[in-house]
Amino acid sequence: MYEYISGEIAELTPAYVVIEAAGVGYYINISLQTYTEIEHERSARIYTHYIVREDAQILYGFATRQERELFRLLVSVSGVGGGTARMILSTYSPRELAGIISTENAGLLKNVKGLGLKTAQKIIVELRDKIAGQATTIEPAALRGAGGDAVYDEALAALTMLGFPKAASDKAIRSLMKENPSAAVEEVIRQALKRL
Repeated sequence: MYEYISGEIAELTPAYVVIEAAGVGYYINISLQTYTEIEHERSARIYTHYIVREDAQILYGFATRQERELFRLLVSVSGVGGGTARMILSTYSPRELAGIISTENAGLLKNVKGLGLKTAQKIIVELRDKIAGQATTIEPAALRGAGGDAVYDEALAALTMLGFPKAASDKAIRSLMKENPSAAVEEVIRQALKRL
């Protein structure tokens, strides 16, 4: 229904963005990957995927068409909903995910919260041929140091909004920040998602 929405960023968190376009504020669920792409911008073009269920109408948004296409492939797998697909794309970049699926690494894919081994294997079986054209190397995540309490606070807020218990999130974040004190908030959240 909507190809993309362009406008001013009225509100931005690691879990959602509100884009104001033509006087209307669109609440769009985003992945951590998209958050990383647009966090320093005043305006953005967000490629969208609109899901209508019996009890909800949900708008998912992505900074790139490639990420949206991976999301659409993921939700085409039986048993994988929009929330799970967003969690997968928050844990792994599109390039990393393509590499995981291409190399059939179900053990790594099942590290995503709420994803069991059987569902991870099902995703790989159903998508490996469709992903063949994607890049297969896993690139190391770029670290952009931000520092201190702001990183901790934002990471904790993001994980809480994504539905993780506060105590477990706090423990994971503190552990990660001890290991790498200069890690950017996006990296802390991404690594915490792999541990929770």
